[in-house]
Amino acid sequence: MPDKSVIVKCLVWDLDNTLWQGTLLEDPDVKLSDEIRDVIVALDSRGILQSIASKNDDDLAWKRVEELGIAEYFVHPRINWGPKSDSVCEIAEQLNFALDTIAFVDDLPSERAEVNFRAAEIRCYPAEQAAALPSLPEFSPGVVTIDARRRRQMYQAGSRRDTERESYKGPDEAFLRSLELIMAIKRADEEDLSRVEELTLRTSQMNATGVHYSDAALRDLLADSDHDVLTVTMADRFGPHGAVGVMLLEYHPAVWHLKLLATSCRVVSFGAGAVILNWLIDQAAQAGAHLAADFRPTSRNRMMDIAYRFAGFTGDSCDCLAQLGLDGDRDGVLCLHLPAVRREPPTTMRLTSPDLAAGHVRAG
Repeated sequence: MPDKSVIVKCLVWDLDNTLWQGTLLEDPDVKLSDEIRDVIVALDSRGILQSIASKNDDDLAWKRVEELGIAEYFVHPRINWGPKSDSVCEIAEQLNFALDTIAFVDDLPSERAEVNFRAAEIRCYPAEQAAALPSLPEFSPGVVTIDARRRRQMYQAGSRRDTERESYKGPDEAFLRSLELIMAIKRADEEDLSRVEELTLRTSQMNATGVHYSDAALRDLLADSDHDVLTVTMADRFGPHGAVGVMLLEYHPAVWHLKLLATSCRVVSFGAGAVILNWLIDQAAQAGAHLAADFRPTSRNRMMDIAYRFAGFTGDSCDCLAQLGLDGDRDGVLCLHLPAVRREPPTTMRLTSPDLAAGHVRAG
């Protein structure tokens, strides 16, 4: 059964007798109720993406969506005569979202059952419940940040970026350089806290521990000189990617302890995780410190495990970890270890960042 405590990231709409009133092939002037229009706008303002999975004539249906003035609200729509389960799963794959963050609304029980037979994690709702969706907890994120309010525009810019990538003739590294990518790592301030908290809540596939840090806990850490809360933002010539990463770092004399690393799945293809880890490893090496990184394996975050291993982290223990009580399995949390050595700066993007090493050089 779907976990209703997980916030929905994308709602997929059926069209006939769901998004609009009536069946398009029987009535070309199907109407959109003010109530459903308000739902679309409300969910968009909360950072919940929306798409379409409909059995219909693509050209006719999309033309009507445009005539109703709502085409801009939908990303990666699928309008065809194939199974809706294929369409919904393709949308999730295109967005790189876990299936339990996808919701589907349709007037026909048979269509909802077909989707759930293919993927039981997807939350399905009858059309008569559509107007009430914004009142449900799974559609009500506790924090709505600046990035959340412009999430759709960022994904639409991503679609344009993907289109250009498909037509680009040349190696991937050259394409990434052509994007004029900029990554900015900075120490978080109070204005950043809501974005940090949202990242720990929304990110599951690229979250090393799955731990959610509340606003209060983050405020305490900001005031602690032994900790750094770091945010990562990215932009390119297509526009901002927004906040795409967060790191929670604790300093010990011989070890820097990375308690949390979470990055947005939408920047995986740009190698963002590797750039972040290489930068942190280089900073620790300059300070003469080892790196320890918490990792709790889940059914979703294997990509993060691969990122750590590819960067050189291992499960091998050492005396410095044992002295801090970081070795072994701590309630399901493993501590990966890396004796830090200098790393080269990225070649595919420009990086701006603080100098962590300057304030934490190991004595002796």
